[in-house]
Amino acid sequence: MNQFSLQYGNSHELEYFPHVEEFVLKKNNTIQLDSFLSVISESLRIYYVIEGKFEWVIDQNQHVLYPGEVAVVLPGQKIAGSKGFLDIGSLFWMHIKVKAWEEGRVNFGKWSALSRKERGLVGKILMLNNLPVLKMKEAGDILHEVKQEFMNQELGYVTRVNHLMDSLLILIARQSTRQSTSRRDFPRTFMKLEQTLRKNLAHQWTVEEMAALFGLGTTAFTEKVKSYTGFSPLNYLINIRISETIKMLKRPDVNVTDIALETGFYSSQHFSTTFKKLTGYTPGEFRKISTSKS
Repeated sequence: MNQFSLQYGNSHELEYFPHVEEFVLKKNNTIQLDSFLSVISESLRIYYVIEGKFEWVIDQNQHVLYPGEVAVVLPGQKIAGSKGFLDIGSLFWMHIKVKAWEEGRVNFGKWSALSRKERGLVGKILMLNNLPVLKMKEAGDILHEVKQEFMNQELGYVTRVNHLMDSLLILIARQSTRQSTSRRDFPRTFMKLEQTLRKNLAHQWTVEEMAALFGLGTTAFTEKVKSYTGFSPLNYLINIRISETIKMLKRPDVNVTDIALETGFYSSQHFSTTFKKLTGYTPGEFRKISTSKS
């Protein structure tokens, strides 16, 4: 197995890939102390184990990786060898530069052919599930193909490499959802979804987007939400929005229009109509009552 190491700025093969910080195939034959101390970066780091057993600490949790498994380290997370060094074995790794990674929003840049909506879903899925280790032998095949494209640089190799990277991200998101669903019951997963919604209520969530976070179709997702909460997904979302506005209305310094927009309502009128329908009061009336009682 040939060693293969590319670093942007030092390798001409990456001249057209500013979004690829590193692409490495490494066969580690010896133990070198302090060879894998704790590191943190703002890139998305993907590792695939070919041979050996790797004991790592990812985001402060211990993990053991075996052949055919992928480690996904999100921007801002730490990774290190459990004993401070890189174990004996072989592995691929790719560090992908991202332009933004905030509250599940991700911008990979213009290189990706994924739509803006798909890129957003990939980011949300990885943040929501937060599964550092995935069983994904298909990732090895993709990374081997990427290596061959970099080595041969035949016609269209830039497009081909970017396409393979998109495929890798899609597979990671899908497998993350499958493993998350299999290891957790729906109520616990649903709690994670609610946390995600509350953190980004201004976003105009669709049922399709919410269902994708579970790896479900809209029909199956809607049935599960109804059976668990008694509401349709969109009505459940409205209830979350109203609960947040109630907290904000108790602060007299916050403008009603700002509250409406921050919690995902189209306008102050839309907010007022929905609020009164569900509480019996207009936002102004509710604010007066809550203020007088405080």
